[in-house]
Amino acid sequence: MKIAVVAPSCPLDPKAVEIAEARAAAMGAELAIHPQCFLEAGHFAGSDEQRLAALTEVMNDESVEAVWFARGGYGSNRIAAAAARAVSPAAKAKTYMGYSDAGFLLAAFHKAGLDVAHGPMVQDGLREGGEAALDRALGWLVKRSEEALEPGLKYDLPAFAFNLAVLSNLVGTEIEPDFTGRELLIEEVSEYEYAIDRQMYHVTGQASVRGAAQIRMGRMSDILENDRPFGNDPDAIVRHWCEVSGIRHGGSADIGHDSANRVVPFTR
Repeated sequence: MKIAVVAPSCPLDPKAVEIAEARAAAMGAELAIHPQCFLEAGHFAGSDEQRLAALTEVMNDESVEAVWFARGGYGSNRIAAAAARAVSPAAKAKTYMGYSDAGFLLAAFHKAGLDVAHGPMVQDGLREGGEAALDRALGWLVKRSEEALEPGLKYDLPAFAFNLAVLSNLVGTEIEPDFTGRELLIEEVSEYEYAIDRQMYHVTGQASVRGAAQIRMGRMSDILENDRPFGNDPDAIVRHWCEVSGIRHGGSADIGHDSANRVVPFTR
């Protein structure tokens, strides 16, 4: 199996490549690391045009069976809509995986009819316990291993999984997917509690999101310390806005910005 790696946001750390290639080889897969992954244009892994060109190239390459996003950061929103408009029959035959900032692409591609999944990315191999994260992602891409999946998923309830800040910024845009009848898994990292509160206010205030079956909360890690206590922790914040909006709170979810992050396919 040939898996292409592109960086739609920030550059990939070269140290992550050797680790990921070894884990892929152990599962009988080949990683094709696009040279664009190592470009630098300010914050980004190349200009918008370069990142979009690399992504559409691997999307339309018939020899590639899956596209694995290199890492998060910021930037995929700048090319997501254009990439979704470039979908070809070859692109529809692939699985696309990532999380964090890549959530913009997951949303846009799912809406365009592609097979996408929230899951660990190549850069995660550098985290403590990173090889297990890579094995989980590759287990789904290569073998469709159910052991890689978030354990609370139910076959009769299709799911989405997003970083909360990404979700808050994509609702109301042209790439917003249909949340109706789905469970929505959320996670966050390195935010103030008041920012989580603000994001939840915005997300749950959307009529489209209020059509979701339920919300489950993943890990909200590395919470930043404000100059005065906010007064509610992330769990209380999520529960508050679920109650206000009338969206069912479905409990916890095993996703987050860490090596324990699980796979969530965006089933149709």
